[in-house]
Amino acid sequence: MLAKTPVTIVTGFLGAGKTTLIRHLLANAGGRRLALIINEFGDVGVDGDLVKGCADAACPEDAIIELANGCICCTVADDFAPAVTALLAREPKPDHIVVETSGLALPKPLIKAFDWPDLRSRLTVDGVVAVVDAAAVAEGRFADDPARVAKQRAADPSLDHDNPLEEVYEDQLMCADLVVLNKADLVDRSQIEALKAQIARAASRSVRIAPAREGAIDPDILLGVSAAAEDDLGARPSHHDAEGEHDHDDFDTFVVTIPTVRDPDALIDRLIAATRAHDILRVKGFVEVAGKPMRMLVQGVGSRFRREFERPWTVDEPRSSRLVVIAERGVDRDAVAAALGA
Repeated sequence: MLAKTPVTIVTGFLGAGKTTLIRHLLANAGGRRLALIINEFGDVGVDGDLVKGCADAACPEDAIIELANGCICCTVADDFAPAVTALLAREPKPDHIVVETSGLALPKPLIKAFDWPDLRSRLTVDGVVAVVDAAAVAEGRFADDPARVAKQRAADPSLDHDNPLEEVYEDQLMCADLVVLNKADLVDRSQIEALKAQIARAASRSVRIAPAREGAIDPDILLGVSAAAEDDLGARPSHHDAEGEHDHDDFDTFVVTIPTVRDPDALIDRLIAATRAHDILRVKGFVEVAGKPMRMLVQGVGSRFRREFERPWTVDEPRSSRLVVIAERGVDRDAVAAALGA
């Protein structure tokens, strides 16, 4: 009766595959009663909608709570604590709670929230799982070249080469108990070994690294770590340890509504072109395709996009095409919308 409910925090950069990993976990719960808290930027709940499509006896739909359009670690009192209270009041109580952070979230402030007396008495952070996009990191998207930076600094000492995206990525690694090297099928064996070495250097301590395809990790590896991370904050450094609060002013998130699509391939071509032209980090959303009874899920990170007909449109939902766009601050929203055909 006095046992604390374990919580696993799933973090990872935009498009790394956090939701895919959680969907696999739900499908292979092994008799565990799970509950989910899902946090994402933007008012189109793509991740929450996808996970709810997997709801079953292991994790019924009413045990899935979405916290949208705000960082979960910045709104603990207003959003996170009430969500946890609601889940713990369920009968029967969940065996395990999984928290999926947004791709821009820093995990350490969220772990600190578990030191609140009201949460500490009832919950423990069983483990922090960082999901990494192996193909993206192999392309050097989050690894600065020190020699190149030094050369640029010499050419223009006024330049600021701090990369907020890399700081987010490194903070997630430094806080992790397990790093899931997802999309391992998109890189070769030598790249996998190089990525493992790179992650080991970036992590603050020895951390398990598990390659995966489509987020397929054994639940026994993800759950039951017993890390008690709330008692181990000193071993989980952050670039932001000296800051009192943090924000997400480095990023813009907005929704683009586009007309019904007649040619999905042409849409993907437009998305790739817009991503390259405007340095877009992430695109995700649901699209209506003319003549198709099913809605099309579109997800992209960098210039890599995938699409699939995910489920039929329901009778009571509007058939609209809405895409969540996440980019660095200052992106020309009107130009992006025009490029996407809005």
